[in-house]
Amino acid sequence: MVLTHVEAVEEGSEAAAAVFASRYVQDPVPRYELGDRSISKDAAYQIVHDELLLDSSPRLNLASFVTTWMEPECDRLILEAINKNYADMDEYPNRCVNIIARLFNAPVGAGEKAVGVGTVGSSEAIMLAGLAFKRRWQNRRKAAGKPHDKPNIVTGANVQVCWEKFARYFEVELKEVKLSEGCYVMDPVKAVDMVDENTICVAAILGSTLTGEFEDVRRLNDLLAAKNKRTGWDTPIHVDAASGGFIAPFLYPELEWDFRLPLVKSINVSGHKYGLVYAGVGQIIAQYYQLLRLGFEGYKSVMKNCMESARTLREGLEKTGRFTIISKEEGVPLVAFTFKDGAGAQAFRLSSGLRRYGWIVPAYTMPAALEHMTVLRVVVREDFGRALAERFLSHVRMALDDMDLAAKAPVPRVQLTIELGPARTAGEEASIRVVKSEAVPVRKSVPLVAGKTKGVC
Repeated sequence: MVLTHVEAVEEGSEAAAAVFASRYVQDPVPRYELGDRSISKDAAYQIVHDELLLDSSPRLNLASFVTTWMEPECDRLILEAINKNYADMDEYPNRCVNIIARLFNAPVGAGEKAVGVGTVGSSEAIMLAGLAFKRRWQNRRKAAGKPHDKPNIVTGANVQVCWEKFARYFEVELKEVKLSEGCYVMDPVKAVDMVDENTICVAAILGSTLTGEFEDVRRLNDLLAAKNKRTGWDTPIHVDAASGGFIAPFLYPELEWDFRLPLVKSINVSGHKYGLVYAGVGQIIAQYYQLLRLGFEGYKSVMKNCMESARTLREGLEKTGRFTIISKEEGVPLVAFTFKDGAGAQAFRLSSGLRRYGWIVPAYTMPAALEHMTVLRVVVREDFGRALAERFLSHVRMALDDMDLAAKAPVPRVQLTIELGPARTAGEEASIRVVKSEAVPVRKSVPLVAGKTKGVC
């Protein structure tokens, strides 16, 4: 046992001014309750700063779509305006809404203003849009003297979990179109077949969280329009463009998915994803900066670079001969892949192996009807360039080698139970005696979570 003598340091002394010489280095700081006394600002800063060191590097988090880099000028603007509550501001959110509405081909005249709202993220936007569709459907049913207590919404099983939350929180039945082998997005034909008189809207995804693929909104619009005409219903479409809304206009301008289609009544998009700004509604000033700074040309260049990095990544993974790429080359710049042997445990082991190099790569099971598939996904953001892609690929190869070696010769583990005896004299060390020794069996499988799991978005 090592004993350390720490002399008391008076608050306000020169020694106390040095953070690491203060008592807070040794004394525990309350984690889950308010402390009895104040501490110095330097100590409070250092404690929080040091805990943040334990967080993973945002740039190596390949699970997240959220922007992790901005220009220094934008960082400075954010700091200058960080004390502003943009819920009370009118001008900047209004300008962003109008710019984005016109980017999405909303039917807005030159002197007209678009209708939209800034939210904390797409989850809140989806809640508001869903409530609007529910109220619209209920009001129409009430006016016709029909029952209005069993609303439903039609989506694909690949929707982000916030849609499930909306259905649960606001008492709307969620009717999911199951995915199938080789088709990892909602089938428009099956979706329209599920629509009935109680359907408040059909939700299409422009950029699936699972594979990045764009759903065929144009075909959905045409099929749904035909059914509406045949039945006399007025079922609309909401497009969840959280990831793809800032990609499609610049890389696929001819793709019809937005307000050019008559049944598309609302769209949500996340500025903190490919809008290239940090997360949170408090960063609305950053979104305005990026829209001014980049313009159409700048956004197009960034998205092309992201797609090129995704191509480098895709080709590198294919060269290993171990993976099947299930994501499309068109869509959100990400690469989703599975092991060719179909072993789900392998995906989780690779995810764990890459974590040792600092990379966060999600491994997750697919939704209903495809639970046997376990997918790994790498999201390519603006700051994930060719150099990082090549470094990542080298670490993938190293992790695979480690997995192969472990599979050939598992390292045996022995669990020891020991007993410590007291020292008999001042100069003698404590005695150690092994009481029990037993081999620990090597785990050859990884238990999978039942039901649907999600990759981080």
